[in-house]
Amino acid sequence: MPVLTRLIPSPVVVDITRGALDDLAGLLADQRISSSGKLAVAISAGSGQALREKLSPVLPGAAWFEVAGGTIDSAVKLADDMRGKRYDAVVGLGGGKVIDVAKYAAARVGLPMVAVATNLSHDGLCSPVSTLDNDNGRGSYGVPTPIAIVIDLDVIREAPGRYVRSGIGDAISNISAIADWELSHQVTGEAVDGLAAAMGRVAGESVLRHPGGVGDDEFLTVLAEALVLSGIAMSISGDTRPSSGACHEICHAFDLLFPQRAASHGEQVGLGAAFAMHLRGAHDQSALFAEVLRRHGLPVLPEEIGFSVDEFVRAVAYAPQTRPGRFTILEHLDLSTDQIRDAYADYAKTIRS
Repeated sequence: MPVLTRLIPSPVVVDITRGALDDLAGLLADQRISSSGKLAVAISAGSGQALREKLSPVLPGAAWFEVAGGTIDSAVKLADDMRGKRYDAVVGLGGGKVIDVAKYAAARVGLPMVAVATNLSHDGLCSPVSTLDNDNGRGSYGVPTPIAIVIDLDVIREAPGRYVRSGIGDAISNISAIADWELSHQVTGEAVDGLAAAMGRVAGESVLRHPGGVGDDEFLTVLAEALVLSGIAMSISGDTRPSSGACHEICHAFDLLFPQRAASHGEQVGLGAAFAMHLRGAHDQSALFAEVLRRHGLPVLPEEIGFSVDEFVRAVAYAPQTRPGRFTILEHLDLSTDQIRDAYADYAKTIRS
């Protein structure tokens, strides 16, 4: 009987350590990603300049490109600017927007992409998706998984704390997203990739159960690993199912309905995940979510991010429209506005008690 296996798209190297940036050139050479040092490095126009000054001496063969925002236009421009020149790889050095732009541009010119994250705000650093703003709002574009992930904990510590807190919300939301995936399997027959689900769930649980905080290297390492594993889980499943369910639908609704007031991605999905767990009757787990989110300084009620109860109810009611065809607890219950309001009142009472 033949032994059947499958190849899993994943980075050839994941380096999550203090001082990881100090030997970036050596790491890329050792892994045969770039022995010549000819790299196209994408940075933000603001904070990226300080990192350019730090890294230019150790990357003498690199060409530096400033990225103006996380838009499809920026990604196309970066690809056009690189075209016709010889590079071994594209390096996205910065936060989520820069990395998403670099992933898309690298795919467009056919080069491997190295993600060098300067914050841990969400799981997009290793995912096969670039989320970019376009003329119609925001779109998700399929791209290859980065060939390498480099996360320097010293650099992460220098980033504003809200970025780490955002990553915590995004990682924990995996648990709710996978519960939605399994619900869809039970109700609609949608296939669940067991390996992707296991990887995504373990990533979320590792952050949820860790007793440390954002000031601990051990906790930051666990969070970084969880975000990387979430990205690989999405690569395995071929979509965002392991990390995106009702929690993300609610987040996207906030983004679309209140674009000038939306909070960070992780704050919104963390709140969405806690509420979604309550909707499915997992009140103890919803309360645990709220407890952990509070401990890390994340919101558990809409007023904590500047939204009224009415606005939250409106966002939840609109949420299913953000992902047509995706089945979550929201589509399953199909609640009226009054029912959402009642469910929220019960949720707020439960997590306050």
